[in-house]
This record gives sequence, structure tokens and C-alpha cells, in this order.
Amino acid sequence: MEEIRRAAGAYYKHLPENKKEQARKTFNAMDKNGDGKISVREYVDYLNENKATDFTHQSIFSALDKDSNGSLDFDEATVLYYIMQSGRAIICQSCKTFLAGAYFSCSECFFNDSVSTYEICCECYGDKKFTHHDGAIFCDNYTLLCQSRSATQAAPTKKQTMVLNVVKKGLQVAGITSSDVGGITGIGDGESRSNCSIM
Repeated sequence: MEEIRRAAGAYYKHLPENKKEQARKTFNAMDKNGDGKISVREYVDYLNENKATDFTHQSIFSALDKDSNGSLDFDEATVLYYIMQSGRAIICQSCKTFLAGAYFSCSECFFNDSVSTYEICCECYGDKKFTHHDGAIFCDNYTLLCQSRSATQAAPTKKQTMVLNVVKKGLQVAGITSSDVGGITGIGDGESRSNCSIM
């Protein structure tokens, strides 16, 4: 979880002021009684009201509560803000814990148009404590990222541009890009391959 905390801290520092204000407003909206901290009840109620039920899992709240005092202060809540904006609220399909670090995904589900990519924690994968379809091949999240990049680069130029445009739109929808999402460029259209930005 410490890596996610560090990423969240860096993400927050680079947010434009209006996004920082939005994070503060979100915190204040969650903190119904105005005591400067978010209780489990306030957390769950706010997320249910805003139809963000993917984040209500107790293991996410517990992971966010760095000092284990049963509530979230603003710094702990900025980690939630980052997780929500980046889509990192991933729960192990076997033991139902929040996946804060490395995890495994079924590569077939990941690369197909499946609704679920079926992620499991390292312990459940290593101890074979999961049930999934026959012949499933699991890869860790870093390997899947590398395979995704390799598959994109191996595709014909027209398909590369299409894939990159889909990724760009996904980042915009997730709200984690700046107004200038032009950092992700089409390959083969005379633009740079390495100019990528999520902020």
C-alpha cells in the first residue's frame, strides 16, 4: 500500500488547483459531521449515495486508514481520490481483499472483451485458492502492461492509432488526464512515441 500512497502523493502534488479544490470539496462532502475526519459510516454512505459501490469494500477503507484509528484524515482521503481517479480499486476475486500491490489477472479475460478481468492476489494465486475457467493463464499486472504495449506496437499502424485513441478516451473518461491529453499520440503519424501524460 505504501507504493500507492507515494503515487497518490505525487499525483496530488501535480494536480491543478481546481482539482485540489475538488478533492477538498469531496472530503468535506464525505465528512458529514464536519469533525475533520471520515468515519466508516460516512465513507460508505457517501460512496453509496454517489453510486461508487466498488469502493465500499471494507478492505479498501482499512488499507486507506494508515494509522488504523478507524477514520480517514485528508491525507488518507487523497489516496482514495487517487484510487478512484486511476481505477485502482481492484479486489481479489478469491479472498476479497484490496489489491494494493502486485496481483495476477487471467490473460485471456484481460485481452478479450470480458466484463471481468479476474484479478487475484499473489497468495491466492500461489496457493491455488481460486476457481476460474479451464486453461486460464495468469500473468502479473506488470507483465500484462508490457504485453499490452508489445501487442500495440506489433499491430499495423492504423490499428495502433485506433488503440491509442481508445486509451486516450478511457483516460479522459476516468478524469485522470489534464485538458491536454494530446500527450498520447498516434504512431506512424509523424508524432513522438514517448510523449505520454496522464496528468
